[in-house]
Order: sequence, then structure tokens, then C-alpha cells
Amino acid sequence: MSTHTVRAVFHPHTASMNLPGIRSVTFDQPFHWLREGAADLLKAWQLSLFYGVVFALLGYGLVHAAEDKPHLAMALTSGFLFIAPVLALVFYCVSHRLEHHHKLPNLFVPLLSWRANPGSLGLFTVMLLFVLISWERISAILVALFLNGSGIAGLPDLLSFSAVQQHTDFVLAYLAFGGVLALMMFSLSVVSLPMMMHRKVDFATALVTSFMATRFNFPVMLLWGVLIAVLVAIGMATNFIAMAVIFPWLGHASWHAYRELIERE
Repeated sequence: MSTHTVRAVFHPHTASMNLPGIRSVTFDQPFHWLREGAADLLKAWQLSLFYGVVFALLGYGLVHAAEDKPHLAMALTSGFLFIAPVLALVFYCVSHRLEHHHKLPNLFVPLLSWRANPGSLGLFTVMLLFVLISWERISAILVALFLNGSGIAGLPDLLSFSAVQQHTDFVLAYLAFGGVLALMMFSLSVVSLPMMMHRKVDFATALVTSFMATRFNFPVMLLWGVLIAVLVAIGMATNFIAMAVIFPWLGHASWHAYRELIERE
């Protein structure tokens, strides 16, 4: 846990929800979360890297399976950021064990983390599927509006420097829609998933808590989101090879972000 000085604790009040206190954090703490995540990765490197490789292969397969369909490949590439918090449940489980100095779980035990709160985690997964389907349709509409008749046959053509220069309007529109959706999903998931795994809270309470934590610490959380996006982009740019390390690193770090942002029970 962090040794940084805590500035304040915000206690949100709602008519029908019992929300936990939300801590104020400083700009240096996202880097502290990354250091703590790296420490957990080193302590449980065999388990973490196993799942890191599995999820990197999953991401590679999803993106390249639709390589000849630009809108679908782009939706899956950016959508990988949306599904990452659910996959990271395995790393939350490992970091939770390490925090309490418990023995590391067996290889497949982290996959059962959803059983801690199946109803809430199931509802989040349904919401996530709806968002992914919506984003795929938005991507298809944007491609049809801006790239119809452009001669672009696949994702490599679309990502070429000349194509980006030629279709700046498409790039800006795609980034605008994708950025708004990514910010919304980030604010709703940044602490909700580890919270649902760790505490017996309902789906709505977890989402509202996550949103309020992001709102209360917006500049710091924006920095945290940018750091995550940059590291994921690096992982994808290496054809998902670096993702085998980056994914578990960010998963462990996100657990420490949750533990510092949300007041203890």
C-alpha cells in the first residue's frame, strides 16, 4: 500500500445506495500503482505471465481474424481496452492474495474469481457486450460514411501513413466517438470490477462508486487512463508480444489503484 499523504476522503451520499468513502490521490500515485503492479508481477511471475500470454494470444486472434474487414478489426482493436478489466480479474485475485500474504493460488483458481460476486459481475459482462456491439455498429457507420469507395481493403491499408493523411476526417471522427466511449467505460470500470470481486456489492453501487472516484480525482484518473492507453498501444504495436507482460502488469497495478482510491471497510 502507498505511504503517500492522503489529502481528503469524499463520502458520496445517495438516497438508495451505501457508497464507500473515496480517497483523494495525487499525480504521482499512478506511477506508484505501476511500481506496485510490477512488484506483484515479479512475485507471481509464473502465474501472471501464463495468463498474460493467454490473453495476448486472445487479443491477437480477435484482431487478426477480422483483418480484412476494417471496421470490425478497428472495433475489436479498440474494444480490447473495454474487455481488459474483466479479463484482469485473475490478476486482481493474485494481488489480493499477495496483499494478505496468502499462498499463491493454483493455476486455474483465478479463473473462478467471478464466483465471489457472480450476479454483479454477470451484469457487468452483459453491459460490456452491449457496449461492444454498439461500438461495432458505430465503427461500421463511420467507415461507410468516410471510407466508402476509398479502396481500403483491410486494416494494414487503413493504418498506413498515407491513408491517415488522406482520411483525416475519418481519423478525427473515429477518435472523437471512440474517446468519449472509452472515457465513459473507463470511469465505470476503473474500480468497479475489483470492488465487485473484493466486496459483496451490487452492480449499480460498484458502477456509481467507480464513476464518483473518477469524478472526484478527474485529473489524476485522466493521467491513469492515458498511461494505460499508451502501454496497451505499445503492446498492440508489438503484435501483442509485449502485451504478455503489459497486461498482467496493468492488471496488478489496477488492484492497487482500487485499494488506494476506495476507503477500507
